[in-house]
Amino acid sequence: MKRLDAPVARTYAGAASAAGPLLYVRSTRRAKLGEWVRIECAGQEERRGQLIDVGNEITVIQVFEDTLGLRPTDATITLTGETATTVVGKDLLGRALSGTGAPLDGLPPSIGEARLPIWGAPINPVRRQHPSDFIETGVTAIDGMNTLVRGQKLPIFSGPGLPGVELAADIVENARPARGEPFAVVFAAIGITERETQSFVSRFRESEVMERTVLFLNQASDPTIERLLTPRVALTTAEHLAFHHGIHVLVVMADITHYAEALREVAAAREEIPGRRGYPGYMYTDLATLFERAGVLKDSPGSVTQVPVVTIPDDDITHPIPDLTGYITEGQIVLSRELHQRGVYPPIDVLPSLSRLMNAGIGKDHTVAEHREWADQLYAVYARGREAKLMAAIVGSEGLAPGDQRALEFVEAFEKELIHQGGARRSLHDTIRTGWSLLDTLPRDELTRISDDTWAARAAAPKKQGSS
Repeated sequence: MKRLDAPVARTYAGAASAAGPLLYVRSTRRAKLGEWVRIECAGQEERRGQLIDVGNEITVIQVFEDTLGLRPTDATITLTGETATTVVGKDLLGRALSGTGAPLDGLPPSIGEARLPIWGAPINPVRRQHPSDFIETGVTAIDGMNTLVRGQKLPIFSGPGLPGVELAADIVENARPARGEPFAVVFAAIGITERETQSFVSRFRESEVMERTVLFLNQASDPTIERLLTPRVALTTAEHLAFHHGIHVLVVMADITHYAEALREVAAAREEIPGRRGYPGYMYTDLATLFERAGVLKDSPGSVTQVPVVTIPDDDITHPIPDLTGYITEGQIVLSRELHQRGVYPPIDVLPSLSRLMNAGIGKDHTVAEHREWADQLYAVYARGREAKLMAAIVGSEGLAPGDQRALEFVEAFEKELIHQGGARRSLHDTIRTGWSLLDTLPRDELTRISDDTWAARAAAPKKQGSS
C-alpha cells in the first residue's frame, strides 16, 4: 500500500473557548486545514474532531461528538498531523461502509491498494476529453429523452415526499455502459435514516449488483461534519477505480440537500456572515469542488459520471441549492408531484428536464440513428398536448381543434405507456420502440420533426427485425 509521510502529533492543554460543536485553540504550530484532532477530558470518552479553520491567533476545531459536559479549559487537545484520507482499491467493490469508510457489513476493514487524501481537485480542463458515450440507466425518460452521457453530471431534482432516492437506487441497480466495458457504481447516501440504510443494503444484495457497487452510508444520527466528508470519500474511491483501473464509474449522491444543510450548520456555528437563506456565500464554490470531479480524461480509459439527488425545499426550484447546482451541472431530471400523485413511476416531467450533453452521446449505434428526431417529435407533441390540456379546462375538449384533441389524447398515453415503468427496467431498444408506437397513432403530416429519410427507414425497420 502507498504510504504517506509519517505525521507529527502536537498536544495542547486547554482550549480558549467553545461554541456549540466548535472549539477555539490559540497558538497552534504547523496546523493543517482538515487535520484530525483527538480531544480528551478527564472522566469522559475521547472525542474526535477536525480543523476547519487555521489562523495565526485562533484555530477552529469541529468536534464530531456531542460537546455537552466538555470544559474547554480542562481538555487535552492533540493535533495528530493526519489529514482526512481513505483506503481505495478494487477490493472495496461489494462493501457497505460508513460515510468515512468504516465497515458496516461485519467484515474487517479493507487493506486496499493505497490511502489517498479525500480533498481531491477538479479535473484540469486541459486533460478533459469531451463526453461522447451514453450510459443506459434503464429509465425511459432519461435514456430516451434526457440521455446520461459518460463523464456528465446530471442531477435529479426531487421534492419532499417524491421518490428521488428510490429513482437513484433504481439507477444503481439497472445502469450499464452501452458496449459492456468495465463498469462500477459508487453510491453515497448522505444523512439517511436507519430504515433507509437497511433498505439500501438489503435491496442491492438481493438484486446481485453489490459485486460492482460500493456503498457509503452516512446516517442522520452521524456527526454533521461526516456529511461533508461522505461525498468526498466516495469521489476519491471512484476516481481511483476510474483513472487507476480504467473502470467507468457512476457516482450517485443522495441527498445533496442534506450536505448543503450541514454546510450551513457549520457556517452558522463559525458565526460566518450568511448568504441567501442562511447558506454560506461560498456554497457555490464548495458544491463545485464536488461536481467538477466528474469527467473523462484524455489519457485514461476510465471515467467518473455523477447523478446527484437534490431534494428541493418547498418545491421551490429557485432555492439556492437547486439554483447553484443547476449552474454547475449539465442539465437536470425534474420529478413531478402531479405525476407522482397519479401513480406514475418514475414521475419524471420531461419538459423542464434537460441533458445538455445528450447530442454527444446518441446516434452512434444503428438502432438509435433516429434518436434525436424521435425525441424532438415526442417533446413537440407532448408540449402541444399539455397546452391543449390547459385550454380544455376552459373551453372543454370539444372546443379544441382536431390536432389539439389528438395531442391531448397523446399526453395520457405518453405518461402511461412511455414515462410509467412501475420500477421495471426498460432497455433503450424497448424505449425507442414504445415511443414510435405512440407516434404511429398520429397522422404523418403532424410529425414535422421527423425527416422523410428517417420515416422511410422506420417503415423498413419491421421487415428487417422480422428477418433477423
